[in-house]
Amino acid sequence: MPYKKDALSYHSGGRKGKIEVVPTKPVDTQHDLSLAYTPGVAEPCREIAKNDDAVYEYTIKGNLVGVVSNGTAVLGLGNIGPHAAKPVMEGKGILFKKLADIDVFDIELNAPTADEVIRTVQALEPTFGGINLEDIKAPDCFRIEDELKRTLKIPVFHDDQHGTAIICGAAFLNAIELTKRDIAHVKVVFSGGGAAAMACANIFISIGVRPEHITMCDTKGVIYRGRTEGMNEYKERFAIETSKRQLSEALDGADAFIGVSVAGALSGAMISKMAAQPIIFAMANPDPEILPEEALAHRSDAIVATGRSDYCNQVNNVLGFPGIFRGALDVRATQINEQMKLAAMYSLARLAKEPVPQSVCDAYNGERFEFGPRYLIPKPVDPRVVLWVAPAVAQAAIISGVARKPISDIEGYRSELAERLGDQTPTAKLTARTTSLSAPTGASQVLR
Repeated sequence: MPYKKDALSYHSGGRKGKIEVVPTKPVDTQHDLSLAYTPGVAEPCREIAKNDDAVYEYTIKGNLVGVVSNGTAVLGLGNIGPHAAKPVMEGKGILFKKLADIDVFDIELNAPTADEVIRTVQALEPTFGGINLEDIKAPDCFRIEDELKRTLKIPVFHDDQHGTAIICGAAFLNAIELTKRDIAHVKVVFSGGGAAAMACANIFISIGVRPEHITMCDTKGVIYRGRTEGMNEYKERFAIETSKRQLSEALDGADAFIGVSVAGALSGAMISKMAAQPIIFAMANPDPEILPEEALAHRSDAIVATGRSDYCNQVNNVLGFPGIFRGALDVRATQINEQMKLAAMYSLARLAKEPVPQSVCDAYNGERFEFGPRYLIPKPVDPRVVLWVAPAVAQAAIISGVARKPISDIEGYRSELAERLGDQTPTAKLTARTTSLSAPTGASQVLR
């Protein structure tokens, strides 16, 4: 592996790992100590005892996210356990802090069952302002998220599902626009029948793709009505009436391929049968279902995206979770609901159509970016991403009634956020339309 030596040195050099806890108040003098600990610490304790919400005023809770995993589905590595999952969770922590100034405790659980994860996270609720579930196998991840959303009063977000869906949805909307398709007639084939595939399918349906036009394939082939092998209640929701049984058959005449499966799942022969200007999102990591150069060799008219940073159109969750949690935390949302997810998706789709700052071009060796087949979504290093996503999410939380601390001036909030994050983008460029909750051009359905 070309990056093995560098990656291991990066993680082991100097202070081990990627994150640390640092003090935010002075503890240099006797007086400081008397305030930080005894007797002064008793005063905020008394205030919180009188009013639970005061915990947000006197502690880190309102800016603290728990990144939780049991290591049962880590990246493309599978069930490698909680210890081996820790580098990934630390990685999420460093991105939360760097991109959105959100503090993180990474929580790796020796809890292989859904019930154990649920009970543990429920017990941890007083510590955190939000929970990011990560790398938990399906179908356990569905039950865990559903139960935690039902029982906790803080946002719970399974990033493998919804983060992937939000970024994929933004790229998909823009690909639909570029190819001048009517989304109600688009036929989509999924390779993969797990958490990410189902979340992407759900968000596609929300923006206008017809359920009967979605064909989902797993390791056993097409998920069709009447199939018994390898089925569960979640897959049943995507079972369709069809005589097609394999991915290659399903792709005949299809407009889009969405890959959230394994390397090599898609061949040039398969995509040669797809409709004109096929949309091919091969998002398996680290190696996609088909490499872009192979896809384009067989279909030069294709629009191709992957999950990798060394190709154009990187569908990467880092475009979503920092801004989504920033907006949710800042309005003290009780959940991250569908309206908030769609608002994040639409904001990313719009941002891709804006002029790209020089700093972003410099990060990619001076390459120029303009909305089109090779630039469907913003780059992960774009400093504007959080400034567009967080206000859109915050506004959606307010409108949908889940914000416990509404913000009256969204544009003022955006400016404050830019100052907090040290962004150099003139706020004048961040126009008010970025917080609109209506669908961008090319989408057939607006957020209601």
